Amino acid sequence: MVSVSAGMLSAMTAAASAQGSPVPRLTPDVTPAAIRDALVPEERESFEQAYRAALAEAAESLDLTAVLDVLRTYHRIAAQTRHHGRVAHQRMLDTARRIMADGTNADAIPLAEHRGHLQQLLDR
Repeated sequence: MVSVSAGMLSAMTAAASAQGSPVPRLTPDVTPAAIRDALVPEERESFEQAYRAALAEAAESLDLTAVLDVLRTYHRIAAQTRHHGRVAHQRMLDTARRIMADGTNADAIPLAEHRGHLQQLLDR
């Protein structure tokens, strides 16, 4: 079974029906090139490897499921990167990497401070 997000499917279906073709076409922001161009370098490399592997699998199996799964996954990442900007997205990746490495987040607010703030809001 092919797993495609509703947005991707409607974009593909709309593009296909506009052309009169039964084969769905990807909208410009869902093409592999557009996805790759929106990603930060480390994710771009990962996307290219996953996409090439999925294409090789599809060539053997004649099943596009893996290709569509890669496009769906990385389209979501690309959309978030476009929305928040490359710098913010890279900062998030760097923060996640630091947290995974040593369990600390220099940008975090201590739990006691969060609780105090919530209590102040509740007391109003």
